Amino acid sequence: MQRLYDFIRRHPTGVDSFWAVFLLGLSGMTIVVGDVGHGGRLERVAVVPVVLGLCLVVALRRRAPEKMLLLAIAMGVVQLICGVRPTVANFAMLVITFTVATVGERWASRLALACSLTAATLSQLRWPNEEGTPRNWAQTLFVVAVLTVPFVLAWVLGDSMRTRRAYFDQLEERAARLEREREAQSKVAVAAERARIARELHDVVAHNVSVMVVQADGAAYVMDAAPDQARQALETISGTGRQALAEMRRLLGVLRTGDAQESGEYVPQPDVEQIEELIEQVRKAGLAVDFKVEGTARPLPSGVELTAYRIVQEALTNTRKHGGPHAGASVRLVYFDDGLGLLVEDDGRGAAHELYEDGGADGAGHGMIGMRERVGMVGGTLDAGPRPGGGFRISALLPLKAADR
Repeated sequence: MQRLYDFIRRHPTGVDSFWAVFLLGLSGMTIVVGDVGHGGRLERVAVVPVVLGLCLVVALRRRAPEKMLLLAIAMGVVQLICGVRPTVANFAMLVITFTVATVGERWASRLALACSLTAATLSQLRWPNEEGTPRNWAQTLFVVAVLTVPFVLAWVLGDSMRTRRAYFDQLEERAARLEREREAQSKVAVAAERARIARELHDVVAHNVSVMVVQADGAAYVMDAAPDQARQALETISGTGRQALAEMRRLLGVLRTGDAQESGEYVPQPDVEQIEELIEQVRKAGLAVDFKVEGTARPLPSGVELTAYRIVQEALTNTRKHGGPHAGASVRLVYFDDGLGLLVEDDGRGAAHELYEDGGADGAGHGMIGMRERVGMVGGTLDAGPRPGGGFRISALLPLKAADR
């Protein structure tokens, strides 16, 4: 059945042509066996073109519905003029009425409705005593009503399908527009998060380089008694540090456009050691958090430490927002030989964490996007999703050295 349905959808004209041939065969049998075409000379001449024209209407109704409606009307007029009595081929008028009401232009749909309301009346006026016995006006009115109802129902059904299709088209267009808007918002969020990350990394690097410059300058001043070679090395360190700081400011200056005037002082960004302070603040806010460090703690690159802090901050904030009033969380930091592992879990309402895409610790939104961007900046991997047994889990692996890109 599904294959037949798919075939009909792929070859609508071929299916219509089949029914047109079938209708032509039935009409031919009606002409040969019945009384159609056995009347006057004018009827015998016109019956074949009329039948062929109506069968053509069925065959091409999808490709040119408006033109086929006009052809059906023309064949009906020829029938009235030439006295060609109705045949099986007149079923095409019912079919074309449904078609134009469904997919045709509005003017064609209205014209088909008007013809549907008048066709039975004209037929009874042209052939009043087709059964051989005269009918009174009440009987004639009843016959007209009975013959009109199928045409009106066909038009109503077709117009309802048109309305339904238009409704679904609007839904599809709206869904496509919302998808485009969501993609655009995601791109904006990514750009904003990258700018924020760049600013933070700028402060980290600038602070470290500034310290290096100060130390190198101080060493150059206090080591007058040292060999000239040592002095030259320290001066090289100082010059290199100043050059790196100037390059960093120049490269990231575009991302800082629109920010407030810099004071020239660079404040160190959060690191791994401050995660414990962050957890204490969260505990005071009412969220039970179990914190554990595994492995041997050691200094990490500033970018890795900042990324780890922000991930924990983001995860705990979303647990507070979406986990429910009785949710608890656990944070694990694992020091590996080649990186830092993070595992943040909670036992709250896991399904609600789908809102992560719309919330962030900084209030700017798109928290999960921010996490992925941060992890990607240091060449790490991030895995987030529902936790078995309920709740939500976020795990990240941050390498000590960023992967080559």
